[in-house]
Formats: sequence, structure tokens, C-alpha cells
Amino acid sequence: MNLTISSTNLLKALMDVSKAIPSKSPLPILENFLFVLKDGKLEITASDSELTLRTSIEVENCQEEDSIAVPARHMMDLLKELPDQPVGIKTISDSSFECSWASGNSVLPFFPASDYPEIKSTGDNALKVTFPAESLVEGIQSTVYATADDEIRPAMNGIFFDIDLESTTLVASDSHKLICYTTKDVQATEKASFILHKKPAAVLRAIVGKDAGNVEIAFDSATAQFTFGSTTMICRLVVGKYPKYRDVIPTANANILQIDRQLLLNTVKRVAVCANKGSNHIKFTLKEGQLEITAQDLGFALAAYEKVLCNYAGDELSIGFKSTFLTEILSNMSCNSLVIKFADARRAALILPSEEEAETEKVCGILMPIMI
Repeated sequence: MNLTISSTNLLKALMDVSKAIPSKSPLPILENFLFVLKDGKLEITASDSELTLRTSIEVENCQEEDSIAVPARHMMDLLKELPDQPVGIKTISDSSFECSWASGNSVLPFFPASDYPEIKSTGDNALKVTFPAESLVEGIQSTVYATADDEIRPAMNGIFFDIDLESTTLVASDSHKLICYTTKDVQATEKASFILHKKPAAVLRAIVGKDAGNVEIAFDSATAQFTFGSTTMICRLVVGKYPKYRDVIPTANANILQIDRQLLLNTVKRVAVCANKGSNHIKFTLKEGQLEITAQDLGFALAAYEKVLCNYAGDELSIGFKSTFLTEILSNMSCNSLVIKFADARRAALILPSEEEAETEKVCGILMPIMI
């Protein structure tokens, strides 16, 4: 291998795929980047066997095509200390290569590319959809925090992509809260679905820019491949059946609260300071035009109370929530004004942007109450 490349471009490419490098692996070869130099491009792959990231960049000077596995940590640490300049990478023996720059050089070991495990992608029967990058990032951002850590029900540990003929809905739930994000930007010729584990979902959110254009998604029963620009992410899907989430979305909650989202979020945060640290329990008392939020911790003689003016139409109602769950939902919504619909103190509350908001139909949340 013999090539010349911009140190800045190389470092950026390594940073993009490094999220797939395991901190510790039973396969030491996976602690390396796989470099493949071919047709004037350097293809870089990183994998932890469950998640694979691959990107390619143009090289300035390609003299000898080859494939090697280079130590990830050493390569990144070296490039981080170099200013932007051309860097030469050249194999100098059967087990080492030289990385040279204007004023010096470094010799590092490499491993045969044949030692790197084969990366399996989707099969020939894979379904394909095109997802606008902005909608995909927004959808993951709106839902990933609501996923569970459930060893018994692994399907709850990921985001459910429910792809329909007219729209696509991303769903996440941990049994206490459920979040749905719906977009009409993604349509398919047939109904399909898959469950993306929250780890690759978070990585995808981090590396896909909202200005990346479209993300091409191909998936079968076990694997999904996301392609955008010159980067590809391949990951295993969660195997299992997702619950019928539409059945638990309330449709007849008649008690309606309309309130400024930021005002409610700030109030909940203030009152929750005095909530019991074990339960994080706060109480809503709703009357016409008024919301009272209270919390107390009898063990430490703590209590907090705040009254908020609002638009509320319905029966007088007292209902309890876990403040951390409510804060998560409110923090991850971007609307200015929201609506919360209640049935009674024992049934789930429906949270969604108010009708005046442009994203009214995009996001909705369900939060289970705590018995007072």
C-alpha cells in the first residue's frame, strides 16, 4: 500500500466510522480499521461484529493498491496531533507501515486484511425505502430516549419502524411511556417493518447530517443497511414481534389541557426538586383554567407547590406522574404549545403538539400515571 491523503479528510473519515470500534473485543482484529485502497479511493471499515460502519474517501496519490488492518487508537491519536497537511501511508514490511508528514514520520504495525471477519450485508430479497435524512434524524431523536433495557422482551430495546403505503411511523416504548413519530415523507409499495436496536439508532443519529439528502435503507429479516453519501452502516436487527402499539393510544380522553411546553417543563423541574428521590412522584391537580403541581418527600420534610395558569377544559382531576418520564418527553418535543388529554387518574395521558403547531401530526406521547 502506498498513498498520499489529506490528514484532515482522513481523520474525519476515521472519526465517522470509529463509533463501531469496540472498546474491548474477544476478536482483537476488530480493534483495527480495515483499509482497502482501490481505484483511487481508500475504503475504511470499522466493526464490532454487530454494527459495521464503512466510508470511502478520494486519495491524492495512489501508487500501490492493497488491503491492511491498522490499529484504530494509534492511528486516530496520531492524526489528531497533526495540522492539516498531506500524509503518506506506505507499507514497509510484511507487518508494519510508515505514516509520514512534512516534518517527520511514524512506524506502526498492521495486520493482514484476511484476518478481518467478512461483513455480511442484506440478502437479495431485501426491501428498500428512501428516507429523507432530516426526517430520519428527527424521528430517531424524538423516540430513542423512550426505548427500554429489557432482557426478557428484547423487541422493546429498539425503535420500531412501521412502514406503510401512505406514511412511516417510528415507535419506542419502555412500558411506562410510548412515543410515536410519523412522517409522510417515506412511503412504500408494500407494508413492512423492522426493529432497530437503540445503539445503532444513536450512532445513525450522530453521523447522519440533516443536510445529507436521502438515506437509502435496505433490510431483510435479520440485517439492515443504511447508505448516505459515501458512508454505509450495516447492523443486525432486533428479532421479535413488536406489540400492537396503536391499540394503546387513547382516543377518547375528554379532559384537555393546553399549555406552553417550556413553561410546563420548567415548572415540573422546579417542583421535582422536592420529590421523593426513589419515586420522583409529582401530582397534577387540574381545575378550569388552572394547573397545580405539587411534590413532597416526607422522609426529609421537603415539599414544593406551584400554580400555573393554563387552558383546561374538563372535570376536576388529580393525577400523579413520574417527573423524570414527563421531563424526558417535554424536553424531546420541539413545539411551543402542547396539549395533554386525560381520561381519569388511572389511565394514560396523551401528549401531543397543539393544533396550531406545524408538527401536530408528527409526534405523540403516552405517559402512564402513578397512583396517588
